[in-house]
Amino acid sequence: MSQVLDYAADLKAIASLTTQPHRLGRTLGSALHSLGQVIAYDLAVLYRLDGDVLVPAAADGPLDSEAIRRHRLRLADFPLLTRVLDHGRPMALSEEHHASDEGDPYDGVLDLPHGHACMVIPLRSGDAPVGLITLDRRVCTSYSPAEVSLADVYAQLASTALAFAEQAELLDRYRRALEVQNQSLGSAGLGESESGERLARSRSPRMHRFVEFARQVAPTSLPVLIRGETGSGKEVAARALHEWSDRARRPFVSVNCAAIPESLVESELFGHKKGAFSGAVRDRAGRFVAANGGTLFLDEIGDMPLLAQAKLLRALQEGRFEPVGSDETVRVDVRVIAASHVDLEAAIRERRFREDLYYRLAAVPLSLPPLRERVEDIAEIAIERLRELATGSGRGPWELTADAVDELCARAWPGNVRELLHAIERATIVVPKGAIDRVHLSPVVFELDAGASPRVAAGDPAVPPFAQAERQLLQRALEVTKGKIYGDDGAAALLRLKPTTLQAKLKKHRLK
Repeated sequence: MSQVLDYAADLKAIASLTTQPHRLGRTLGSALHSLGQVIAYDLAVLYRLDGDVLVPAAADGPLDSEAIRRHRLRLADFPLLTRVLDHGRPMALSEEHHASDEGDPYDGVLDLPHGHACMVIPLRSGDAPVGLITLDRRVCTSYSPAEVSLADVYAQLASTALAFAEQAELLDRYRRALEVQNQSLGSAGLGESESGERLARSRSPRMHRFVEFARQVAPTSLPVLIRGETGSGKEVAARALHEWSDRARRPFVSVNCAAIPESLVESELFGHKKGAFSGAVRDRAGRFVAANGGTLFLDEIGDMPLLAQAKLLRALQEGRFEPVGSDETVRVDVRVIAASHVDLEAAIRERRFREDLYYRLAAVPLSLPPLRERVEDIAEIAIERLRELATGSGRGPWELTADAVDELCARAWPGNVRELLHAIERATIVVPKGAIDRVHLSPVVFELDAGASPRVAAGDPAVPPFAQAERQLLQRALEVTKGKIYGDDGAAALLRLKPTTLQAKLKKHRLK
């Protein structure tokens, strides 16, 4: 009677795993220990099936060691294990199994006598194998049919626990991916869902050719490399490719490779496990997971460190990777679009960029023309930005005079569309509403010398004191940028000041 109660308690311990999937890693060891109360062993190892490789998830017994927990079993090397997984029933192995060409899974790892007791217990979820348990004893005898039958009961409960844990892990991964996606959406700019429409409205023949070719490429899953000068709109083009593709309803995740510290690039892209490095206080899904099913845009790819390039290449080739600090393989379906303003061929010659990664990314190269080569679009881009600034802001409206349009079209715009947008935004600070003329587009308006009054446009009724004018200018810049200081769309870039200088001025005027 006592033995029956012990069996019941052990089975109950195993069954409890199905209601505690988050504790699986800690409790599978307890499950093996419980199994050892009814089926003797010197080593029990529970393996999870990862592709065609069995990876240890838990181990127990006097023969347990770090070498055992690092031991991997390739099914191609052990046909008997494959047959047991396919058959779905436990098998007690005999001396002839060990003596045959099947081989012993622990040859070179354990020194066990010939003819020792050994059992293989498959784990299944429905009709699919998910792993197996191996039991080994030093004694030279076989496990009995009764022990094999009892092991089958344990295996069914452990299989259920594994299935629940995998579902819980999958749900948690989706939750973390949604967190990253929400962060990406929360930091998104205005009008991103209209990127394709914006490009298609271009009046430039060169842009028409770009759009035509991009539309042909978009429905494929081929990686795309967009070349273009700084500020020419490479991210807008990448979003357009996404919108024109079959992935349009899935996430678009953007990463600026130049803005991530070298030590955090791998974590940002592939995620990390808790404790993987100092500051990793919890598991984090990377951008590849966030973009699963959709598009990942890697801006300024030429600035990615070489070590991260190697891991990126493998992720592109195999569609899988390991988060930092984890040996678990994560599989994703992501279309990658990369962009660079640097000469990647020169970077390859200087050994700053991997040649094999370049050819993987540049399956389809696209060149985005600079703004000076599509003058026909300048006025439309400026007018559209003025409309956006006036919408819902309580400022404006504005219009451009003919002289202002001539001025915009005459400039070379080395900073391309980004520089043009900054010029328009500065003008709306000088002119709260109404007509923006040529003089309002001059950056000289913002060159304030200490002790002097600011230079203002002709026709302004009064010239305010310097301190008052500077404070007003800073306030307007903060309003336009919604308090953002750093970055290409921050107040410092808008005013052509260093962020530290702007911070000092804000502190002087007690502005937040």
